[in-house]
Amino acid sequence: MIHADHEILLRIFISETDTYHKKPLYEQIVIKAHELGIAGATVLRGLMGYGAGSRIHSAKVLRLSDDLPVVVELVDVEEKLNPLIPFLNDVVTEGLITMEKVTVIKYRKG
Repeated sequence: MIHADHEILLRIFISETDTYHKKPLYEQIVIKAHELGIAGATVLRGLMGYGAGSRIHSAKVLRLSDDLPVVVELVDVEEKLNPLIPFLNDVVTEGLITMEKVTVIKYRKG
């Protein structure tokens, strides 16, 4: 039998060129999440996408573009993620932030 815990997946959709204090925004989000002791974070670089501005960003069109979509995914219990929300509200000036319940099947350290 698999033991599963219900946790939250927090996704932040931003651009690779977004910055905070002259550093990549995705990097600053992961650092802040680590400082808050959030269980896990992953940054994913998209090959193609568009957002509220409807401008398509694509590796194919832009070749080695540095303006591709980026998704930062964080997983933990809601109580651990909630302290990150005010920071995200301040630093994400363009993008999308979502939260959804997920079932963690396995999480191992080491």
